[in-house]
Amino acid sequence: MQRIMIIGSPGSGKSTLAHALGERFGIPVFHMDREVHWLPGWQERPREDKSAIVRRIISEDAWVFEGGNSATYAERLARAEMLIWLDLPVGLRLWRVIRRAIRERGKTRPDLADNCPERLNMLPEFIGFILRTRVASRRKQRAVFEDASCSRHCLSRQHEIDTFLKRLEISR
Repeated sequence: MQRIMIIGSPGSGKSTLAHALGERFGIPVFHMDREVHWLPGWQERPREDKSAIVRRIISEDAWVFEGGNSATYAERLARAEMLIWLDLPVGLRLWRVIRRAIRERGKTRPDLADNCPERLNMLPEFIGFILRTRVASRRKQRAVFEDASCSRHCLSRQHEIDTFLKRLEISR
């Protein structure tokens, strides 16, 4: 596998899985939040710039590209050799987001742009976003998954993700 697309809602484990797959296949990992969506200091990149950045990334020969931006799903999928949809329960995802915000408070995660530290005061808005968009986002992700003609995997529980990664290790 040289081009892997990972989709899922916040807290589903996209970044963690992307790192593991990048390491397994020795290919670069791209995070939508880091490379496309956010500029340093939690400034949102202008919409017109996002698609151009996505096109540049997917023109590469090899990548693991994780994240949202449904406007570019079709372009990414057209180049992907594998699609992974992380469809974990919303309660688990909320728990992970809250835990991450507390654990990483004041720090910028590697999957975010520089100077985008976790801040507890942003948590209520982010939780609201997750709850408001959970149905529509899942519907979009399901449609992308169902329309994909490449190798595809829907992983709905953490043990399924763990098993998927173990199978890749065995096939190494």
